[in-house]
Amino acid sequence: MTGRLIAALAALTLGGCAGEAVRQNGTEPVIMGSADRGAMLVQQRCASCHSVERTGDSPMRAAPPFRAMGVLYPVRDLQEAFAEGLVTTHPSMPAFELQPTEIADLIAYLERVSGTGPGV
Repeated sequence: MTGRLIAALAALTLGGCAGEAVRQNGTEPVIMGSADRGAMLVQQRCASCHSVERTGDSPMRAAPPFRAMGVLYPVRDLQEAFAEGLVTTHPSMPAFELQPTEIADLIAYLERVSGTGPGV
């Protein structure tokens, strides 16, 4: 089999096994995130401190609203930080690490809630 065929089969397998939409980007598959799954993720892990909707104040005053994140800087730039484990200097912010599908979902949600994603 050629390298391209193997890469295509790997992308299809990954997509089928993980239940994710996968797009080929050069030689590596890119997991396409779901803003709907991202919304569930931020409700579970982030909403106790951050405003995760298009309106409203953050429960913790120092926590930036998620709708502002895509406006302040490109949300996709956060992918590596999420993969390595986001650690902040704010003592109340817990350190956390996300799986690749969770990162894709979170990025998709941040783009949607900030109005900066593709097709917005």
